Amino acid sequence: MKDNDIYRRIHFAVMAIESGARKLGISGKEMHDRLSKQGLIHNRLFKRYEELHTQSLDWVADDICETLLNWEAEA
Repeated sequence: MKDNDIYRRIHFAVMAIESGARKLGISGKEMHDRLSKQGLIHNRLFKRYEELHTQSLDWVADDICETLLNWEAEA
C-alpha cells in the first residue's frame, strides 16, 4: 500500500469518526474509543474503504453509527 493510499484511508476514517460523533452527540474521542473497542475502525472503515468512500459522508456516518450501536448491543 502506498503512502498516499494510507493517507486517504486515514483521512476518510477521521472524517467518518467525527461525522458519526456529531450524529450521536458525543465527542470525537469517545466515538474513536467506542469504535476501536469494537474493532470497527480497522474492520469497517479501513477494510471497506473502497466501497465506503464512494458514498456520501452523511451515509457513511449513519452506517458507522448503526453498526456501532448494533455491535455494542450484541457485546
